[in-house]
Amino acid sequence: MTTATTPFSTLIRTASHEQHTEAETTTFMGDLLGGRLGVDAYARYTEQLWFVYRALEEAAPALAQDPVAGPFIRPELMRTAALERDLAHLRGAGWRRATTPLPSTAAYTARVTECARTWPAGYVAHHYTRYLGDLSGGQIIRDKAERTWGFARKGDGVRFYVFEQIPNPAAFKRSYRDLLDGVRADDLEKQRIVDECKRAFALNTAVFRELGREFPLSA
Repeated sequence: MTTATTPFSTLIRTASHEQHTEAETTTFMGDLLGGRLGVDAYARYTEQLWFVYRALEEAAPALAQDPVAGPFIRPELMRTAALERDLAHLRGAGWRRATTPLPSTAAYTARVTECARTWPAGYVAHHYTRYLGDLSGGQIIRDKAERTWGFARKGDGVRFYVFEQIPNPAAFKRSYRDLLDGVRADDLEKQRIVDECKRAFALNTAVFRELGREFPLSA
C-alpha cells in the first residue's frame, strides 16, 4: 500500500493496527472491561485521561488557524470539561489536589505538547488516535462502566464518553476521515504522521501497563 493509491485515512488505520490492538489487549484494559477491577481503577484511569486531554485541548486555540491541524480543531469533540465533571463525581470536589500523572502519562502529555508547539501534523496523529478512539471503542468502556459500577446511563462518571454535540457519530467519523484524506501533506510527511500515530498508541499502551502494575489483579 502507498499513500499515492490508498486514502490516507485507510493507510493510517491499517498501518497502526498492530499498535492499536496491543493497546486494547493490555492486562489492565482486559481486567477493566472484564469487570474485575473496582471503581478506583476506573477513576485512576480517568485521571490519566484528564492530563492527556488537557494537553490536547490547551494547545487547540493556537492551532485553530494552522493549515494542517486547524481543520481538526472541532469544539464538539472537546473532552476536558466532561472529564472534570466525571472526576468530581468519582473523586469528590477536591479531586484536583490529589490527582497526579503517572510517569508514562507525563511522557505522553509532553509529547502531545511538543508536537502541538513544533509540528502540527504530529499533533493531528495524536488527535486522531484519541478522539476517533473515544467515538468508537470508548463506547464499550462507557457501557461496561455503567453496568459494572452503576453509573446513570450517560450520566456523571461516564460523561467523557458522551458526545452530546455529535448526534450522528458514524457520520462524524466519516467526515473526520475525509479531513484525513485531504490533509495538507506530501507522502513523506504522511508517513511521518503514520509513525507518530504508532508512537501515540505506544504511549497509550505504556499508560495501560503502568496502571496494570498499580492494579495487578491478573498478575
